[in-house]
Amino acid sequence: MTVWPDTRIIDLLGIDLPIVQGPMAGATTPEMVIAVSEAGGLGSLPCAMLTPKQAREVLDQIRQATSRPINVNFFCHEPPSPDAARSMAWRSRLAPYYVEHGVDPEAPIPVSNRAPFDGEFCSLIEEYSPEVVSFHFGLPADALLSRVKATGAKVIASATTVAEALWLEARGCDAIIAMGMEAGGHRGSFLSNDLIGDMARQVGTFALVPQVVDAVRVPVIAAGAIADARGIVAALSLGASAVQIGTAYLFTPEAKITPVHREALKTASADDTVITNVFTGRPARGIVNRLIREVGPLSDLAPAFPLAGGALVPLRAATEPTGSSDFTNLWAGQGAPLAREMSAGDLTRHLAKEALAKLTGFPQGRT
Repeated sequence: MTVWPDTRIIDLLGIDLPIVQGPMAGATTPEMVIAVSEAGGLGSLPCAMLTPKQAREVLDQIRQATSRPINVNFFCHEPPSPDAARSMAWRSRLAPYYVEHGVDPEAPIPVSNRAPFDGEFCSLIEEYSPEVVSFHFGLPADALLSRVKATGAKVIASATTVAEALWLEARGCDAIIAMGMEAGGHRGSFLSNDLIGDMARQVGTFALVPQVVDAVRVPVIAAGAIADARGIVAALSLGASAVQIGTAYLFTPEAKITPVHREALKTASADDTVITNVFTGRPARGIVNRLIREVGPLSDLAPAFPLAGGALVPLRAATEPTGSSDFTNLWAGQGAPLAREMSAGDLTRHLAKEALAKLTGFPQGRT
């Protein structure tokens, strides 16, 4: 076999390999995007933690280095309204940690920002015309989405349930990312705000993918705990046209993560991760540390996304230099133990080669 069994995503997005690099805000670098796209996959640039000016600078760098298709990713959350009482309650809960580490509990809390897609970012898309634009936490307003589609960009978005997948398809998405509960980072949930109930009902990747495939007409991209060729083959066997891989790319030298995060990834086992909201106010999967054990994993005290993270900035600044990950968000999926250390380009090519070999029926051993 020299071609993939389902080429719909490859044909739709103009890529060579059915591998999408997960857009990981704060960890993805332009070097990673370039390497993955040049290797034949789809490099993805997350813009949630960038200003429009910063995004332009990064896109200039990427466009100068590759002419291959790229994906530009945005969050679609509603900015929260100020809630002084909740902010005070959160600060009070963290105060003992401030005292323990010599941080002034009364000092101003830094702003923790994740910018949602808006008119200024839409103008950025119109200016740079990326081949793919992806969204997390739903979709932007109809007027903005129409402007994005008018550029010719293919629109993809994350769904954590069949209902969300149908909602996205009905609003014009060209492909759906079926995001299983095993996936690292922020959950893509958006149709309900029932924090505890939603997380208790989250569906695993290999139960979600075939159900989404059966429910929608557009191609499906599987995401969640896919970190080796076996996961790719399994996802394709269940009807996915491609896979989105995130955590495995955190092991590459192109990933911009803290030393404590990189060390935690190397030693994490599959049951070392949980879904927690204590770092940003929104559920996300990461490696268990002291804050999660003592305050979470899910806490009603955490301010709405993304405000919870601001109060943790002084604690991270005080502890990370000592090698402590007590207050650091260590985003990771359950497939972390399957990942290997190599460059982003080599990883993309290696995973594709091994997956194709397995699809032909020739065993390759552990991947």
